[in-house]
Amino acid sequence: MSEARKGTDEQDESQYDSGIECLRSLRSLPESTTAPASGPSEGGGPQPWTHHPPGTAKEPQEKEDTDAERADSIYGSSSLTESLTFWGGPENENPSPGSPLPPVGALSPQQLEALTYISEDGDTLIHLSVIHEAPAVLHCCLAFLPQEVLDIQNNLYQTALHLAVHLNQPDTVQALVQKGASRMLQDRHGDTALHVACQRQHLDCAHCLLKGQPEPGRGPSHSLDLQLQNWQGLTCLHIATLQRNQSLMKLLLENGADIDVQEGTSGKTALHLAVETQERGLVHFLLQAGARVDARMLNGCTPLHLAAGRGLKSISSTLREAGADSLLRNVEDETPQDLAEDVTPQDLAEDPFALLPFDDLKISGKPLMCAD
Repeated sequence: MSEARKGTDEQDESQYDSGIECLRSLRSLPESTTAPASGPSEGGGPQPWTHHPPGTAKEPQEKEDTDAERADSIYGSSSLTESLTFWGGPENENPSPGSPLPPVGALSPQQLEALTYISEDGDTLIHLSVIHEAPAVLHCCLAFLPQEVLDIQNNLYQTALHLAVHLNQPDTVQALVQKGASRMLQDRHGDTALHVACQRQHLDCAHCLLKGQPEPGRGPSHSLDLQLQNWQGLTCLHIATLQRNQSLMKLLLENGADIDVQEGTSGKTALHLAVETQERGLVHFLLQAGARVDARMLNGCTPLHLAAGRGLKSISSTLREAGADSLLRNVEDETPQDLAEDVTPQDLAEDPFALLPFDDLKISGKPLMCAD
């Protein structure tokens, strides 16, 4: 990549490191053009796959410098919308995900260079084929590349599986899982692909991640650790609860998620978080699924403490009907009954911070108040 071209990229503050986060280029995909893979580059760095037929001159450098299109890992790159010529004909450009590959001989140096391409953002050809939704390139890579390549993480610690879930591509997720892609690798936020599926509420992708198994010879079959927390201390069930998505919650619980696991910051369970969403149906769902009604946070508060402190009478009633103990005391020696008596609707109207002590916002035992 020329220095002038690189400088143009660095001055554009709307672009990010990896294609999944480049919003501007996502809005304007270029039209695909047909161009075969080029030979090895002499510059040593990542280069776009362009080829100039004999007799045609390369475009002037000045024109390339003014072009806003990037040739690395962003959506705006047209290199991956072009079909590779590995399979010999246009009828094989977009095979179905399960179709076998045509017979392929020994790979040429140009083809090997394309298959082992890594952009300046750390994206492999598999990352780029997912970003640009190029199934022909993806299935060619899955057929020829070793399993370890599937787990290469880009500069944002995203694998191709992370990107496929981000873009809601369940067929691609299934293909990657079948070829042995790891479902346990965490990105820069500590999220696995399943965390991402729960955050974005992509139920089909979550189903593929939970139900899929690698093919024989593609790595040992392993179950997901559904208790794994991201850097915010949240498991997949916590995220699905905060998203108020009962379908995802049910899927996770059916596949072994611990309903009473505590998040890593204050020790809240999914039931505590459901109370905080103030959705009675969500609380009822978790209770029916077997959630422990008197589960305690690190400060000793139960879900009933939270409901009573917030004045949520209907949810408090639901918790009591499920057997919640209204006399359990937290570390401040307060019972849910005490909190229900202490906080009235008038208190909330006059002081919106009246409930802050019940959210662990205390320093040396004193409530943390926000200044104007």
